[in-house]
Amino acid sequence: MRVTTDPITAEMTAAIKLLRGGDRPGGRRALEAVWAQVAHDPDPFQECVLSHHMADAQDDLADELAWDIRSLDAARRCTDADAARHQPGLTMGLFLPSVYVNLAEDYFKLGDTARSREHLDLARGVVGNLPDDAYGQLIRGGIARMAKHLDAAGA
Repeated sequence: MRVTTDPITAEMTAAIKLLRGGDRPGGRRALEAVWAQVAHDPDPFQECVLSHHMADAQDDLADELAWDIRSLDAARRCTDADAARHQPGLTMGLFLPSVYVNLAEDYFKLGDTARSREHLDLARGVVGNLPDDAYGQLIRGGIARMAKHLDAAGA
């Protein structure tokens, strides 16, 4: 599978690697630098992915939620064709379950169990789009963990 190597996507990928590699401050700074370049007119797919990961780099729960909401808003504007331009074969149906489960986690951490449950239900509604691979299992595991948290909270 060929992945687009435009400069923004390459910078975003490098920033995400920093974040996933444990360098949260460095990843956040790199993501902020990419955002500064595209904020005036972001490509919807890049905005969705960048916001999704920017949320993970936040220390403040309200900021994390704001970035995840931005990711969902961008995902709703993004078409499968937009996604496929960056990675052939990629669809938004493969990305939405992760966006929804992140929002469920955000709302849960903020004590809004009703909204958490709403986004968990949305994630469950689209999780069937995921293949049974490591990524699909990761997202399904996140859905299962959120369900346990909500059940334990009596929500």
